Amino acid sequence: MKSFRILHHYRSSWWLALLGLGAGVASSMAADTNSTPASVPELTPQQMFEGGTNVFNNWIDLSAGGFLTHGNKAQAQQQHQNSAGAFGGIEDLHVQGEVSKGTTFTLDGHSIFDNHDYDLGLGLSKEKLGYLRFSISEFRTWYNGDGGFYAPTGSYYRGADEALGLNRGEISFEGGLTLEKMPQVKFKYTHNFRDGDKSSTSWGLTHPDTDVTRSISPSFHDISEHSDTFQLDVTHHVKATEFGAGFSYQTGKLEDSLKIDQFPGEPVEQKITDRQQTSYDLFNAHAFTETWIKKDLFLSTGLSYSDLDNTFSGSRIYGSDFDVNYVPAAQNGFGYYGLTGGSRLDEYVMDVNLMARPVGHLTIVPSIRVQKEDTDASFTGTETLSDNTTTPFNGNSNRGMLDVRERLDVTYNGFTNWVLYARGEVTEGNGNLTENGGLVQINGIGVPPIQRETDDSRFFQKYSIGARWYPLRKLTIDVGGYYKLNDYNYDNNIDSTPNTSANRYPAYLLVQNFETYDGNVRLTLRPAQTVTLVTRYEYQISSIHTRPDPITGLQEAESSKMTSHILAQDVSWAPWTRLYFQAGFNYVLSDTRTPTSDYTQAILKAQNNYWTLNFTTGFVIDNKTDLNVGYFYYLADNYQDNSSSGLPLGSGAEEHGVNATLTRRLTKHLRVSLRYGYYHYDDETFGGHQDFYGHLVYTSLRYRF
Repeated sequence: MKSFRILHHYRSSWWLALLGLGAGVASSMAADTNSTPASVPELTPQQMFEGGTNVFNNWIDLSAGGFLTHGNKAQAQQQHQNSAGAFGGIEDLHVQGEVSKGTTFTLDGHSIFDNHDYDLGLGLSKEKLGYLRFSISEFRTWYNGDGGFYAPTGSYYRGADEALGLNRGEISFEGGLTLEKMPQVKFKYTHNFRDGDKSSTSWGLTHPDTDVTRSISPSFHDISEHSDTFQLDVTHHVKATEFGAGFSYQTGKLEDSLKIDQFPGEPVEQKITDRQQTSYDLFNAHAFTETWIKKDLFLSTGLSYSDLDNTFSGSRIYGSDFDVNYVPAAQNGFGYYGLTGGSRLDEYVMDVNLMARPVGHLTIVPSIRVQKEDTDASFTGTETLSDNTTTPFNGNSNRGMLDVRERLDVTYNGFTNWVLYARGEVTEGNGNLTENGGLVQINGIGVPPIQRETDDSRFFQKYSIGARWYPLRKLTIDVGGYYKLNDYNYDNNIDSTPNTSANRYPAYLLVQNFETYDGNVRLTLRPAQTVTLVTRYEYQISSIHTRPDPITGLQEAESSKMTSHILAQDVSWAPWTRLYFQAGFNYVLSDTRTPTSDYTQAILKAQNNYWTLNFTTGFVIDNKTDLNVGYFYYLADNYQDNSSSGLPLGSGAEEHGVNATLTRRLTKHLRVSLRYGYYHYDDETFGGHQDFYGHLVYTSLRYRF
């Protein structure tokens, strides 16, 4: 991507120079206002803690540090979102000042080299006229690209030593007119991009044992995306009504691919490149109004229309390397090339909200939202399998849907020391889906093209209720809960896939509903002025009921049931103005049962039980020095080695770490900080191959002016 490469090439040079230039300009602007008198009175402890009697509006933080890792470096980078070695630069910069009467210049930014974390913002505002803003930013997200683990043989499929990196960035320019008694106008241009690699769990096949095939070979997404957005919004206030209207136009291109290493290190090793390319244009027009009809009656409305046009292409090609042309080979699985097509979406949305206070302590807010969508798509391509003759395929689909959501919110605080609230929400929807074509059979192998016409309806309900009670001056109790039921009904008018065959999903479903009960209580207690206790408990039970087509011979069943208990406790204590303690504990019990897990060891009951502990303390050693120390602990003990019967499920991991930061105020202008961190991670799920421990050493210097 050209824009990303240009930014990447120049960021280490002109970026730092520009930040330094802004700091110098603003320093000269602020010199007069921040000058210190010849005779300085003695500072109080509070003033010394804050840096003096003057207000310093500008500062720059310079920092340097490093993360030293032993063990799985990629997992450590993903866990802590840091580079694996040294990093540093400008951690934070803020400059502001008047360039002329009523005109303010601002500069904000940071530039952390080798952490790929950069940001620069420039602003210029004129009172009663308008503003201009420019910003540019980039940051990296790290992902562990390792594959899976097969316990019986201890086979582990490692990716690269370093973590995969995906860079995200944005360049924007914004300007606005804020003239008094005139329409407010805002224009904004934004360029966004993503570029790099990201891990995937769509792992490739491999043979960790002679007679065993498992999908645990590593794969990754190769991502290159960019978009440009233009926005114009106008708002105006007339008497009791605020009006607004605007439009936006976005155009973008996505060039992504999933790259799978299949059977690594074996004679039949293959590289699979699954490429997806999309170009799109998105147009949106919207408008809103907000009106105080009376002092106790408020009405707001909104309208939006969106039009999305896509053009896409793609291929799935097997070869001896990634990004190669198609060559027939006996070991190739199903693939395709020359995929081209297009799609279109039209969306209409309307919102109406009314807030009324019929009596002094009662607030009622009814609202309605209507959403309509129409989509259609078509495609063609060429299918491949092994070294057979290639076969063309094509298909098309269209979808229409209409949803109407009605909601009512009620709040009452007429009882002494009580606040009561309730909400009821109902969504009714219907739609239709037509599908024709798709992949074809080659030499009788594979899935034949489909023909389906499905009418569907949806009915969603959610009811919430709660109360806040202040029985004592130092005690608050919050109680609440909700009930949610989502019903889906399907009428499969045409279905070319027999519901007694293996290829029957999803047209064999007639009814499916998702039901959830949730209750929670929160207690906040202040037994002493310096102590606060917060206790929270939540219970949730969710179930899924499924009714298939009677021709399948299957009965309606509770296809899964999940039960969760969440307990949290937080404590804050400040026994002295120079000292405070904070501690938190969370315990989660959660398991999911399915009918299959009751009858076979191949699929176990899924569990997601874990608990966390964190502790923080701060101590002001003297009027110039303070110390902060933190500790955290995490444990999930749900891993079950089920490799001999089926797929191992659950997570088994333990992590703990400690952080300590010492800050010293050298002068009213200078502060220096030193931070140390130690982290240790053990992962049972991957047989210890993702274990690591690391040390973080970090120092920063802040100059305020």
